[in-house]
Amino acid sequence: MATGQLFSRTTQALFYNYKQLPVQRMLDFDFLCGRETPSVAGIINPGSEGFQKLFFGQEEIAIPVHAAIEAACAAHPTADVFINFASFRSAAASSMAALKQPTIKVVAIIAEGVPESDTKQLIAYARANNKVVIGPATVGGIQAGAFKIGDTAGTIDNIIQCKLYRPGSVGFVSKSGGMSNEMYNTVSRVTDGIYEGIAIGGDVFPGSTLSDHILRFNNIPQIKMMVVLGELGGRDEYSLVEALKQGKVNKPVVAWVSGTCARLFKSEVQFGHAGAKSGGEMESAQAKNQALMDAGAIVPTSFEALESAIKETFEKLVEEGKVSPIKEVTPPQIPEDLSSAIKSGKVRAPTHIISTISDDRGEEPCYAGVPMSSIIEQGYGVGDVISLLWFKRSLPRYCTKFIEICIMLCADHGPCVSGAHNTIVTARAGKDLVSSLVSGLLTIGPRFGGAIDDAARYFKDACDRNLTPYEFVEGMKKKGIRVPGIGHRIKSRDNRDKRVELLQKFARSNFPSVKYMEYAVTVESYTLSKANNLVLNVDGAIGSLFLDLLAGSGMFTKQEIDEIVQIGYLNGLFVLARSIGLIGHTFDQKRLKQPLYRHPWEDVLYTK
Repeated sequence: MATGQLFSRTTQALFYNYKQLPVQRMLDFDFLCGRETPSVAGIINPGSEGFQKLFFGQEEIAIPVHAAIEAACAAHPTADVFINFASFRSAAASSMAALKQPTIKVVAIIAEGVPESDTKQLIAYARANNKVVIGPATVGGIQAGAFKIGDTAGTIDNIIQCKLYRPGSVGFVSKSGGMSNEMYNTVSRVTDGIYEGIAIGGDVFPGSTLSDHILRFNNIPQIKMMVVLGELGGRDEYSLVEALKQGKVNKPVVAWVSGTCARLFKSEVQFGHAGAKSGGEMESAQAKNQALMDAGAIVPTSFEALESAIKETFEKLVEEGKVSPIKEVTPPQIPEDLSSAIKSGKVRAPTHIISTISDDRGEEPCYAGVPMSSIIEQGYGVGDVISLLWFKRSLPRYCTKFIEICIMLCADHGPCVSGAHNTIVTARAGKDLVSSLVSGLLTIGPRFGGAIDDAARYFKDACDRNLTPYEFVEGMKKKGIRVPGIGHRIKSRDNRDKRVELLQKFARSNFPSVKYMEYAVTVESYTLSKANNLVLNVDGAIGSLFLDLLAGSGMFTKQEIDEIVQIGYLNGLFVLARSIGLIGHTFDQKRLKQPLYRHPWEDVLYTK
């Protein structure tokens, strides 16, 4: 066991199993103390590497993240404290790995429930190699104005209240982390404050004992007196009794062992910590308090009297000239986190993203204000979800049914069309699902699937201006623009597209009005007089019918309809629908284990 000071203003630690709040609290303490360098040199997060952004005062810093203990120790050879926030299942193994690193001198184990057999092995290894284990089941420790472990001493407000931002003259050791916070406050009220405080942890076998730290404190010149807070259960306090009897401690020790109320219970009582359970008279709080008093410690008559005993001891040291009370200093202001400042109403900050279609902040996600449970309970379909997320309102059932029909009809058009071909080639190249899907989606455009919006725009403009089919088609021809939604490579007057017929049949049976669709049909009649394959295709049918849906539902203003057509909602319908087929083609190729695709030479015209 070390015989002197463990920490200093330059001490740096490696933090195992990243937890944002305790690391940030360490850095805030560093800033409060005026440290020039952060106390956290590196973070060890098994399986990940890179950097973690945190605040050091007002500046953001990037702390390296390492995947393994060995790599972190090699990268930060001056970091000699290992703060272990691993769970009780892996705390022992990671702590032993850290102890075996030559650069690590102190290991703090935060987890409770570490198997006692594992703890004994850690203790034996540490003592054999002159290293220190604090814990398990510890909150850690603190050297005032210099270094603190994790969540020790709680919030910044508590640290300032306890004057832990600068060193005092008192060494404190306890089993309890919670009681340590209380005692730091008590000590700061009646003395010039804490120099170093340690919570050894509440397990039956602590890595270092009360007496280990008292003997250390006795060798630190800045510490003028010690305060010990023990508890019933175990015999750790008796090692301190022996040290006092043997004259190994020559500074005043004020001690109290909690748990004197245990005798009031008829049966044996467990007091929180695993070790706080009396196993006989010697382990009772009364017996330990008496033994400490007999050995020369200053032991009050009750816990309530502990503060007075500390005060009297300190004042006596001042009178004897053994203590020159530390002069008070004003610590710097820790910048408040934006989130907490906003919550408290101190500042207001602009948002960066606006969302009007969904909200996941409550107990369940909502689509356009409709809770997910209502969507399921009311039997909403895909069309209803699209109406909420795209149009921000619940459309009539015939509208959502039409949307679903469009998705089904456009889901796939065989393996030879551009998008499917690209997807198949990409999948056969061994790429993942998303890459294969995107390669097909990127093909969608004016010549493949992307004509729905253009068909809606041109049909709407022509119909609203009361253009005759002749005026519309010939006007487009003069501009050098093909009429979107008209024409098909295979379908013709005598071989109609069944999908178009199904859409038209549904609309005529369910829509209040099909004005735009009928206009598209008159345009088709004119274009068929020019060529047999200039039929109304599925893009034209969907584009014109969507205009009828928007106008006939009575739920959209003229301005909203123009905006929907302009933004490109309708092409979104094709993208959504065709994604189903493209995903299917990807799975099909993967399932068939198809090799890398190579286009055949005979299908290429090689020419100069």
